[in-house]
Amino acid sequence: MAYIPIETVPYFEAAIYLPMLLIVLEKDYTEIENGQFKFKSPYIYLIEEARRNVEIDLKNTKAYLRKHQLKVVRKSRDDLFSEYEFHYAGTLEIRRYANIRLRNHVEELLKLYLKKALISYSNG
Repeated sequence: MAYIPIETVPYFEAAIYLPMLLIVLEKDYTEIENGQFKFKSPYIYLIEEARRNVEIDLKNTKAYLRKHQLKVVRKSRDDLFSEYEFHYAGTLEIRRYANIRLRNHVEELLKLYLKKALISYSNG
């Protein structure tokens, strides 16, 4: 039985996590735009910069998946788990992720990308 190479797993997972992170950033952007902030522009800048970086990483992830003929398909979701199919060279592997794990990892990525955006803001 063929297995999905371990080096491809981060790309499969990035294809799951990064779109989720973009949704979070979009919602946060809208909340700040509509919120009662005295100075919105620093927050908006951080979110826009983080979003740009996520979009670049997602584009690179999609290019890697395309180049190596990999595919991620979201299958089902319930209150506790989300199920994804990873397709690789005629091999299908089904993986289940706890929704809390997905949420926590997206939150960690949010911190990472906002930190990166803050560094950019500080240097600019």
